[in-house]
Amino acid sequence: MAVTMADIQHLRKMTGAGMMDCKNALNEANGDFDGAMEIIRKKGQAVAAKREDREASEGCVLAKTEGDFAAVVALQCETDFVAKNEEFIALTQQILDAAIAHKPESLEQLLAVELSNGTVSQLITDKIGATGEKMELGFYEYITAPYVTSYIHMGNKLATIVGFNKADVDEHVAKDVAMQVAAMNPISVTPEGIPAEVKEKELGIARDKAREAGKPENLLDRIAEGALQKFYKESTLLQQEYVKDSKKTIEQFLKESDKELSVTTFKRVSLNV
Repeated sequence: MAVTMADIQHLRKMTGAGMMDCKNALNEANGDFDGAMEIIRKKGQAVAAKREDREASEGCVLAKTEGDFAAVVALQCETDFVAKNEEFIALTQQILDAAIAHKPESLEQLLAVELSNGTVSQLITDKIGATGEKMELGFYEYITAPYVTSYIHMGNKLATIVGFNKADVDEHVAKDVAMQVAAMNPISVTPEGIPAEVKEKELGIARDKAREAGKPENLLDRIAEGALQKFYKESTLLQQEYVKDSKKTIEQFLKESDKELSVTTFKRVSLNV
């Protein structure tokens, strides 16, 4: 069966593979599209296996909201050249759209989501075959809240999603908080959200520093507690200084908009930032 240019272009649109790869696959499958897609997919699996030990430290990070749901995904690859490719960014967006539509509860569930041309995992494998680079879905995070917002930093290497306790939030206020999370990388919303082991580590570091400085043993705990409070101001979102006005905290900034407004949760995903 003769393979036409229209057939090749159709298969390329479906798989993202190169023109010659599509032509060869169609010839090998005697013009059968399903057979050709399987050939290309197997090629992607073979390339993936060969490049398993390579580092995929570049990539694209995107975030999106819909209703009370927000998600952020990071599709990773080996080189910045591929990460900036329009088709790679489009694939990342397609995966993000699938997350928004299906609301999976884990990265594994997102990989298994069925789309019109295969699962998310299969689409990534197909793209591996087309580019010859290792790719992997490195991160998937989501939140739900009465109001959610997202922020994507220029260059698609960093994105944040933030949830608020009320549904009627000023969008500019919400966006500023999402940008704060991107810029200042807090650990949690409040001190209560910081893991106990992190608090103990900070207390231990502060005691050791005070002891090395010659402070009396009976004052070490008090000094360490003071250092922990400083750590909270630097590392918890509501206690952080607002990046646009250091005279106020994020909590104070929110109260200026609405006395009852607060942040319930956030996620931050970053590549090389």
